[in-house]
Amino acid sequence: MSDSERSKHKPGYKNRRLMELKNIGTKIAGRLNKVGLLSEDDLRMVGAVAAHQMIRLKYPGEILPVCYYLYSFEGALCDKHWNDIGEQRKQSLLAEIKQDDTE
Repeated sequence: MSDSERSKHKPGYKNRRLMELKNIGTKIAGRLNKVGLLSEDDLRMVGAVAAHQMIRLKYPGEILPVCYYLYSFEGALCDKHWNDIGEQRKQSLLAEIKQDDTE
């Protein structure tokens, strides 16, 4: 079970609005909303990698820094600042993005 899955099973868990999650500000929440992700459960259901890919598809001409999007999504799901998710997890997320780019 990943950190993000464990977070859902913490005592007092509730499906929060995106803006209530760590790392998610107005701009990121707005972009998540535009791709149909409206809540913590929506983001958790698709995961950080898929959410990043959905936004990349919606905004194809824009550069989306991984720390600002991919790592922020993972941190939000783990209730951690994006820089605290750990180097090994960051590398794993990047590998997933790269793998999907080649498929």
